[in-house]
Amino acid sequence: MKQISRRVILNKRNRLTKDKIIEKSAIIKEKLFSSHAYKTAKTIMFYVSFGSEVKTDDMITEALEEKKVCVPVTDDHHITPALIESYEDLNKKGKYNIPEPSVIKKINKDNIDLVIVPGVVFDKENHRIGYGKGYYDKFMKDIKAKKIGLAFDLQLLQIIPKDEWDIRLDKVITEV
Repeated sequence: MKQISRRVILNKRNRLTKDKIIEKSAIIKEKLFSSHAYKTAKTIMFYVSFGSEVKTDDMITEALEEKKVCVPVTDDHHITPALIESYEDLNKKGKYNIPEPSVIKKINKDNIDLVIVPGVVFDKENHRIGYGKGYYDKFMKDIKAKKIGLAFDLQLLQIIPKDEWDIRLDKVITEV
């Protein structure tokens, strides 16, 4: 059931034009940056967007002006949060061809106040379906940070299938 939901929503999301993705991502950025969770966070972990995901490059660049920012570095089904000082630090293609820093400055996940989480499908109860590898669910399992998913409204369903290991987010922000 998750695979069907993932495939259907990815097909819809992949049909968005580049201009629509940029336009909707800007609205989502404004909503995120005006949220209490963002305003009070000192250290934020952003996913580095690729393909038709909500774009985070502008978010990362702007957040770096006033916050500590880290990004995920993936290997062997684990995420290591790595601090960056500028977007240019993302100068290497990682495991899934997603930009990562070539110099990894590890940060303890207990020092992260807010995690911005990617996903393919979300529901009204803040559950998510990712890409199916389990990286974020494992990473978020014992984390005390707030967890916010970013999604286009077309990715939001009333209810989605979930498993006992799936981690519920604190909030999902869309452009609507």
